[in-house]
Amino acid sequence: MSDNKQTSRLYPSRIDIPAEARSQIVAILNQTLAATLDLKTQTKQAHWNVKGTDFYQLHELFDEIAGELEEYVDMVAERVTALGGYAFGTARLAASNSILPEYPLDILDGKDHVTALADRFASYAKHIREAIAKTDDLGDADTADLYTEISRTIDKRLWFLEAHLQVAEIKAENGSAAAKTPATVR
Repeated sequence: MSDNKQTSRLYPSRIDIPAEARSQIVAILNQTLAATLDLKTQTKQAHWNVKGTDFYQLHELFDEIAGELEEYVDMVAERVTALGGYAFGTARLAASNSILPEYPLDILDGKDHVTALADRFASYAKHIREAIAKTDDLGDADTADLYTEISRTIDKRLWFLEAHLQVAEIKAENGSAAAKTPATVR
């Protein structure tokens, strides 16, 4: 985040994790909070603006995913405060501190939205896996476990998004006629 000292500051707590470790964990969690808020709003952007033959299915899927992300926003922010930190979760902070690129505002087609979201979910999933390792190394199994829970859902959602794209990607790799037979997919 832009001001690590600010995003990692602590208030007094009796939690038994050393203050230096908690400060580092809080900074990681606040980075995740920004990215999660950003990913949620980007998913809602896709939900509101998707068009095309798969409109209804994608509209519903994107809304469901955004709802799950909202739950993670709350879980991450509450973990920050449980560790004695200050949660930095305003829209402005999320926008300025997210690891994710800006969402393209000029797309309408369902496939384009799925592609944009899949790219962002992949980056977010990588961030979450790195956070599992970092928080575990800092001696906070509970935060690592929270990240593991998030990771499972994000990987599942990335799978759902990629499933919309994979047939076209396989066809592009193998030629459209070859991709129609199951024997070409191994």
